[in-house]
Amino acid sequence: MFAAAVLTLFPEMLPGPLGLSLAGDALKRGLWSLEARDIRDHGLGRHRAVDDTPAGGGPGMVMRADVLAAALDAAAPPDDPRPRLIMSPRGQPLTQARARRWAEGPGLIVVCPRFEGVDERVIEGRGLIEVSIGDYVLSGGEIAALAVLDACVRLIPGVMGRLESGEQESFESGLLEYPHYTRPREWEGRAIPDVLLNGDHKAIAKWRQDEAERITRERRPDLF
Repeated sequence: MFAAAVLTLFPEMLPGPLGLSLAGDALKRGLWSLEARDIRDHGLGRHRAVDDTPAGGGPGMVMRADVLAAALDAAAPPDDPRPRLIMSPRGQPLTQARARRWAEGPGLIVVCPRFEGVDERVIEGRGLIEVSIGDYVLSGGEIAALAVLDACVRLIPGVMGRLESGEQESFESGLLEYPHYTRPREWEGRAIPDVLLNGDHKAIAKWRQDEAERITRERRPDLF
């Protein structure tokens, strides 16, 4: 079973949207599990401090290596096979291929940083994989962690209604997805393309491939 553990200063943010819709239903059915762990449980002193001023000076605060390492060690022993991720705008981009690979594994341990980031030594010392969901900065890693887990959970067998739902969509073939249509046949003067209504499955497949290539070429030439 896919088991996720999320380390955060705000455990009340979970499961959030992961407790609803397909992911939430799968969670209730035991197809995956989610554990929210409070990093502050390992904070120091009366105020359970988790951060300190950056070495060398500068604005903001940095999450301490000793505190975060203690939280990680409590969440999983050294032989835990789950990849250990830390959400970071400087990390490797989240891709469909990575999500599928993680979905096929035992689960994930995900660290959600706050402040200016975390002490570099805990990233090195605990083998954390830095992952980014885009070229922008969020207030913390929780929203990014939700995105990563949603991308993985929907690919777990039994979560989506049909296996094809996870195979015929954007990025699975290296292309963006083709357009979709449904009834009514005509809406505000816009009609469903005739090729989708003639029952010729070979022609439909070709149209969808052509459209996927066209959209990818126009919108994401880097993929094409």
